[in-house]
Amino acid sequence: MPDSPATQPDPTLMLVDTHAHLDEEAFDADRDEVVARAQAAGVIRILTIGTTLDSSRRAIAVAQKYPTVYAAVGIQPNYVSQARAGDWEAIVALASSPKVVALGETGLDRYWNDAPFDQQIDYFQRHMALSQQTGLPFIVHCRDAEAETVEQLRIARDRGPLTGLMHSFTGSLDTARACLDLGLYISFAGMVTYKKSQAVRDIVKELPRDRIVVETDSPYLSPQPMRGKRNEPAFVRMTAGILADLQGTPPEEFARQTTENACRLFRLPTT
Repeated sequence: MPDSPATQPDPTLMLVDTHAHLDEEAFDADRDEVVARAQAAGVIRILTIGTTLDSSRRAIAVAQKYPTVYAAVGIQPNYVSQARAGDWEAIVALASSPKVVALGETGLDRYWNDAPFDQQIDYFQRHMALSQQTGLPFIVHCRDAEAETVEQLRIARDRGPLTGLMHSFTGSLDTARACLDLGLYISFAGMVTYKKSQAVRDIVKELPRDRIVVETDSPYLSPQPMRGKRNEPAFVRMTAGILADLQGTPPEEFARQTTENACRLFRLPTT
């Protein structure tokens, strides 16, 4: 895979960016060009992810504008204490909107500690219950809260099967295996390309290829060749290239498999 956006992309490598934030202000000046560059780089689908009610509404608007973009709606754990009366009910209503294919991002965060932890748990369980009611997969944000996240996933699993994704995974192998056992997929972002992320790269080698997907988390977490610059969905190819090497598989096979995984999980069209 190419290590520079200037490199001519291989048209046989079709990828899905399963996590971007295209509604953010960082893309206001050139959103059309960002989506076009992603398409030119072989990114056939992009999921743009909500973090608040307002963000979720913007994500839907972006998805409605671009045929290759789909949306997730939810309230991210660091924002749950800012949720207003009626916000959750509005998220529930948005979940049935055209082009909404997932819920979240949701989960738990002890790093920033921007919201009371019991409130984070409450909203995490709300998202998972809504997922079980609607069939939409949920997207998990987990930072410095692995044990608590697995505990809450297991509580939700007692209600019924789980369909979800661990977003931008940087946890332990034990946590990854627990999430796989609970039915989740694992996603990796640009951090897997960083020198300090050897432990994450070691985990990639141990995971089944049919449960891995790729993401950018753009405009954040630019992969190593683009560190210091705004991330964008076209750069998912760089991360996928590293992951393919770690899995010991040809780039075209890794792209095919992860695209198949993403389309299966999110029920995305493949053509």
